Amino acid sequence: MIIPTKRSNTTNLFQHLKQRHKKLHDQCMSTKSIETNKCTHQSQPEQTEQVSIVQAFASAVPYEKGSKRHKEITDAITYHICKDMMPTHIVSKDGFRRLIQTLDKRYQLPSRTHFTRFAIPEMYEKCKAGVEHELKQVKYFATTTDMWSSRTMEPYMSLTVHYVNDNFEMKSRCLQTAFFPEDHTGENISEGLKEALASWGLCEEQQVSITTDNGTNIVKAVTLNNWTRLQCFGHRLHLAIENAIKDEPRISRANGLCKKLVGHFSHSWKKKKMLAEAQEELQLPQHALITSCPTRWGSMQQMIERVLEQQRALSQVLSADRKTRHLVPQWQDTDVLESILMHWLVRNKLQICFRVMMTNVVLAVGGCAGLSKGEGQLKVLYPKHLNTTYMIKWNIQRANSTYGKTQNRLSNTS
Repeated sequence: MIIPTKRSNTTNLFQHLKQRHKKLHDQCMSTKSIETNKCTHQSQPEQTEQVSIVQAFASAVPYEKGSKRHKEITDAITYHICKDMMPTHIVSKDGFRRLIQTLDKRYQLPSRTHFTRFAIPEMYEKCKAGVEHELKQVKYFATTTDMWSSRTMEPYMSLTVHYVNDNFEMKSRCLQTAFFPEDHTGENISEGLKEALASWGLCEEQQVSITTDNGTNIVKAVTLNNWTRLQCFGHRLHLAIENAIKDEPRISRANGLCKKLVGHFSHSWKKKKMLAEAQEELQLPQHALITSCPTRWGSMQQMIERVLEQQRALSQVLSADRKTRHLVPQWQDTDVLESILMHWLVRNKLQICFRVMMTNVVLAVGGCAGLSKGEGQLKVLYPKHLNTTYMIKWNIQRANSTYGKTQNRLSNTS
């Protein structure tokens, strides 16, 4: 039913429905109440405070380069580059620049040149001043040095200082890794070490010892400076192990088998995938095999330890292919590897603890008794029975004895 109205309102219509059509009026009123409730429960639009013109203008103005906030962000980026050893060209990358802009739109990232010429050198000088202040409180110290080359074959010489503070705490500070383009002769290294100590205000008379590897050039350099030298424990242990096992055929065979086994998996992606599946099936650690490298000390022990850890998974994968079944370690090889590895690991840990202890002893003796120069006076601190090569050979003899007894028992049983 349509009822025309002059003023186009619905009041007269509702009055008519109320008087003439009671049921229809009740239906309309109920529908009207539902719509009213919906409108009431709808979320009201958030009342946002209107930004003033001054505030809007300030949010778009970049920080001044000399402002406190700009310096804080620049120092944080510089610290990130130095601490995490990031390349300086990271500040030119689009992704990094977008990150900075997202964090703070008012900060304008300086160029790479600014970091290389100003920010990083400034942070280095500040850090150097802090280390120099520490070293002024040191009466006696020891140092370690090494010569090495970067990936681009650029030569460097590193120098680290060790000392005991007033609370008898062992402290170490890497003083420098300096570019060393000169020939690595004993004379050049000798002068380089002297200049390094002098640049940090350290007196040679306060140095109780310097630890180096067994390179002839570095040994000659220390001799020319008339300094007390201690051999690098890691280098000595590496050479001792090599000398002790090279004449043992059983260990050589087992070690060679490990190398072939690891090499086979390193050259086959299919075998790597099968090994991962076997590790998951046997609930073994998801570890990759380790390759032995002559120049990486301790890598042989790590390789053997990993092979023994993954022995079940390796045997499962290799046995499934008749072409690789010969690489499965036999029980004799496993017996030898387990015996010698146990002695290696225990000896390694004990020797490391002993060397750390001896470093503290040398520094303490130097500080309390004014230890004079001369290697002879330090030799009394190192008993002869702690000779590394001798002890490793003795442990190998014990392993061979155990291996021989096992073979005899098996022979008697058969």
